[in-house]
Amino acid sequence: MTLSRSIVAYFSMEIGLDSDMATYSGGLGVLAGDTVRAAADVGLNMVAVTLLTREGYFRQVLDTAGKQCEYPASWIPEEKLVEMPERVEVVIENRAVQLRAWRYEVMGVDGHRVPVYFLDSDVDGNEDGDRRLTHQLYGGDERYRLCQEVILGIGGRRMLRALGYSDILRYHMNEGHAALLSLELLAEQTGGTGVTEEHLKQVRRRCVFTTHTPVQAGHDRFSLELVRSVLGSDSVLWETEAQMCCGGALDLTMLALHNSNYINGVAKRHGEVSRAMYGQYTIDSITNGVHASSWVSPPHGRPLRSLHTGLAQGQRQPAYRHWHSAVRDSRVPLHQ
Repeated sequence: MTLSRSIVAYFSMEIGLDSDMATYSGGLGVLAGDTVRAAADVGLNMVAVTLLTREGYFRQVLDTAGKQCEYPASWIPEEKLVEMPERVEVVIENRAVQLRAWRYEVMGVDGHRVPVYFLDSDVDGNEDGDRRLTHQLYGGDERYRLCQEVILGIGGRRMLRALGYSDILRYHMNEGHAALLSLELLAEQTGGTGVTEEHLKQVRRRCVFTTHTPVQAGHDRFSLELVRSVLGSDSVLWETEAQMCCGGALDLTMLALHNSNYINGVAKRHGEVSRAMYGQYTIDSITNGVHASSWVSPPHGRPLRSLHTGLAQGQRQPAYRHWHSAVRDSRVPLHQ
């Protein structure tokens, strides 16, 4: 079944949507969640893809001696998400790994919904180690991380295709974790006929990349030996190895930069730092924002939503009067 046209497919390793769903570790996931909420508010026809991390990142507590301890942030997907019947397959270390997706809908202020699909490798028939690949966000070693990024980028694109999303105009890679998506798009373009510059141009036209990390140490970089072991020798990557790999390693940030038409940092200063780090690319900057009505207390959140609706309808003053009334009646001190 072909679904209604989606302008943007948003790929992010983590998306924070609900405090009871441990699918985020910090700022990257929180910002991604706010991006999805904002898209729903403005009625953008978008679909988002991320990982289902059943054990979350981790929870931190202090024991009686003041020592930091870490525990899994486990939650039950069936209580929050709807399992989809579609299954897709990715090849990891020459093994076929089955994936399923769970759907969550983010509803905007005017009722527009943005679906978010959580990819899950904990599927009957997969080997035990493969079933755990989506259990813990950023868990394990470099191999575990690269396998997760295969699931997100390659598996995510295949899942959208299986779900009927056939008319996506732009793919937004939120950080380098999603960069293997561009290889899957390239493989689709070539159809096994060999990579040409025109194929690469077609992929770039469809991809947007947001970089968040201003230091080299924060970017995923894997040895080509590990990459070949995980992706296999048939990957389209090896046809473009000279362009996309350097120093005996695959840098996923560089892969995303190379295969994107538009690139942005997340603040004016960050844009400047990123341009200094990657001078051969044109890097814009869009300053991070927050989805305000999700983060303020209810007495203040209601007038924010009313303000959005009032402005959309050209009723500026009534919305502001609602705001001032709510502030006046609130028991929360404004200048504490």
